[in-house]
Amino acid sequence: MRLDKFVCKSTALTRIQATAMITDGCVVVNSDVVCDVATQVHEDNHISLNGETLTARASRYILLHKPADTICSNIDEAYPSLFNYIDVENAAELHVAGRLDADTTGLVLVTDDGRWSFNIITPTKHCQKVYRVGLSRPISDDVAAKFAHGVQLQGEQQLTRPAILETVTPKEVLLTITEGKFHQVKRMFAAVGNRVVSLHREQIGAIQLDVEVGLWRYLTDSEVNSFINIAESKTS
Repeated sequence: MRLDKFVCKSTALTRIQATAMITDGCVVVNSDVVCDVATQVHEDNHISLNGETLTARASRYILLHKPADTICSNIDEAYPSLFNYIDVENAAELHVAGRLDADTTGLVLVTDDGRWSFNIITPTKHCQKVYRVGLSRPISDDVAAKFAHGVQLQGEQQLTRPAILETVTPKEVLLTITEGKFHQVKRMFAAVGNRVVSLHREQIGAIQLDVEVGLWRYLTDSEVNSFINIAESKTS
């Protein structure tokens, strides 16, 4: 992680305060004074601040049921931040692993572990996300085959990665994708002449949504490790 983030995660300093300490030469990494806040460091490095060894707080992994009309930002903007629903210390250190649009509901994973969230959001890791999609008109019989092959999104040069479409009712489907382009689900259905009227994420990897709207819980160790196992299986 970045050095400034490590210092914040190891102390009560704000990002501004940590930046000042680093640029003033107060931080030593493996016996070298480092003044670049963007330097990449690891928990195994020996890092000290004014002579005191720093130890990063344990990473946090959270599941949240995102309500409609909230945003996956750390601050309120046009819509309120979903972080208003998470009552934890140092919430500013957290980020969402795979954002949802303001009007999309459902499963969101929140963490302060950037390497872990990389396994979720990077298409080459093939982490599956399952969405329940409400449509404006009945789904055509040929759409599943089109999505399995990949469709051309407006403004994109490459086809979407293969996706799995399951019909629940003529106007409700389950869509499984392994990437997260801007407004991807809505654009995929627009590409086949349909329109999304409701969108809800039910599952990421092996983790299914199991709390009520606006509630959250910490992930279990096995749930956390399931994404590490996905990454290792794709590289072995």
